[in-house]
Amino acid sequence: MRSLAGFRSLAELTTLTLFIACLTNALSLSWPSISARDLRKRANTTTIPAPIVVSPSQYWDGNDGPWSSFALQVGTPVQNVRTLISTASEFTWTIGAAGCPTNYVPDCVNSRGFVFNPNQSLTWVPNSIFSFELEDNLGKDTTGPVGFDTLTLGWQGAGGPNVKHSTIFNIADSQYWMGQFGLNPRSTNFTNLNDPQPSFLTQLKNNNSIPSLSYGYTAGNQYRLNKVFGSLTLGGYDQNRFAATNVSFPFYEDISRDLLVYLRGVTSGSTNLLPSGTISIFIDSTVPWIYLPLDACQAFEKAFGLTYDPNVNFYLLNSTQRTNLQNSNPSVTFSISPNQTATTEMVEIVMPFAAFDLQIDFPYIENPNSSYYFPLQRATNDTQYTLGRAFLQEAYLIADYERQNFTVAPCTWDANAVNKADIKTIISPSTKLNSGGGNISVGAIVGIVIAIVAIIAILGVLLWWLRRRKQGEKRRLAELEAKHGPDAKDSQDSEGKPMISHPIGGELAGAEVHELTAPHKPFAQELDSPHKLDPNLVGYSEADGGEYFGPGKGFAHEAPGSQSHIYEMPGSEVQEMPASERVHENK
Repeated sequence: MRSLAGFRSLAELTTLTLFIACLTNALSLSWPSISARDLRKRANTTTIPAPIVVSPSQYWDGNDGPWSSFALQVGTPVQNVRTLISTASEFTWTIGAAGCPTNYVPDCVNSRGFVFNPNQSLTWVPNSIFSFELEDNLGKDTTGPVGFDTLTLGWQGAGGPNVKHSTIFNIADSQYWMGQFGLNPRSTNFTNLNDPQPSFLTQLKNNNSIPSLSYGYTAGNQYRLNKVFGSLTLGGYDQNRFAATNVSFPFYEDISRDLLVYLRGVTSGSTNLLPSGTISIFIDSTVPWIYLPLDACQAFEKAFGLTYDPNVNFYLLNSTQRTNLQNSNPSVTFSISPNQTATTEMVEIVMPFAAFDLQIDFPYIENPNSSYYFPLQRATNDTQYTLGRAFLQEAYLIADYERQNFTVAPCTWDANAVNKADIKTIISPSTKLNSGGGNISVGAIVGIVIAIVAIIAILGVLLWWLRRRKQGEKRRLAELEAKHGPDAKDSQDSEGKPMISHPIGGELAGAEVHELTAPHKPFAQELDSPHKLDPNLVGYSEADGGEYFGPGKGFAHEAPGSQSHIYEMPGSEVQEMPASERVHENK
């Protein structure tokens, strides 16, 4: 290592000192401090998947709707079906081939969203025949063969998520005209509680395909903005589809009626349509109807001129009634709350008459096969109080099963917002996120870039200075040798001839330099040079100032003097001896 005394001037020492200080300062100020704890946090960071937006089928289906349906791919090879959405069910059901007997409508297969034939699926695993145990309180439970098969959301080529062992009922009963996709994440138990079958939503979460056990859903409708399809997001919600309320509803303790709210009032203008007062009511998209107490139904009958048909158990509308309601265009406001008493936490869902102006078809009615109707049902007891799919035409539902709460908010109908989704992620509470310090901030990144640029600039200046210093050193040595070298006189007498110094222990023979025959050759060393160049490197040229012009176009680095050997050169070439060796000869 070169001592301070080896520097020829104060300027050299000052320049090197400034370079070291600048380099240290740039690194210390700009590079962020990364501790071992930060590195451990980064190594343990969990990748959070994005929510899955399930595209609607672009069809309107159902014999009690019309309703915006969603496409599913079932089995191997794939069989396509269209289904509705069930917020109460934990499994999916499809319509079997037996669901379209010969006495049904000619377009039965398409009307029921296509049928699924398990015998044509190579991946179908049959189980047995079980009852749904769903909607028992409404008298709509049914049975069917159940099995397990691959289930994919969306049409083929859409890249939707899939589950390879999904629980699927295959029914023929007309109580549910369409198949339905279940959103509830609870497990399905068949013969006992020891072999629960996880739901589709749970398997997506276990596969790290969605960030949490949650969803956002609204049914869509045909009377807004030239028809608005339904919206379904798994693991999040679409913020552009509703107006925020800041009201959170806790899940009800009965898991079969978890989406329970308090209906505080139903009004149309100044008319009270819930005369008996607050009731608890279940939000369930499995059925399309709204089940209310008898006195509430009678209040609707009086306010809107409705007539209940006991033969079909529906409020059918003839053309005169429907025209009158369309002209008066009444609206109904449902006021719901997470509790029975507080008035500050209230959400109002306003439903125009168009939300009630629906059509019912075969096999609910057979002669004629179709009629308009008002989707109101008379509940026989408080377990039947239900806000069905018709309610979700104007309400957006967000359910978070890991935090055990949900949100009901009024839909918004801005065309730009509806057509441009703004998807928000619901992160599982079990997901551990970095609490700062684990990531490099934007300011730190900018500092790093500035430091790198500064270092490159400083290195460039230093290399330029070293090269200029070396060239100056060579000129000084040449001048010194010309004045004090052993052949200075001869060199002065020979104009235009290159000066050739005597090699150590050798003698000149004409224009050639003969190599010593001694067993050990002395090593050439350059005087006071902290950076020595290896003449063995390809492309090395001392006459060119030590630049390296070989592959890569870089600079040659000097090796220690003990590695530099004397090479025999033609007489026309000059082998420059290190200054220290030549001065020694003069002594």
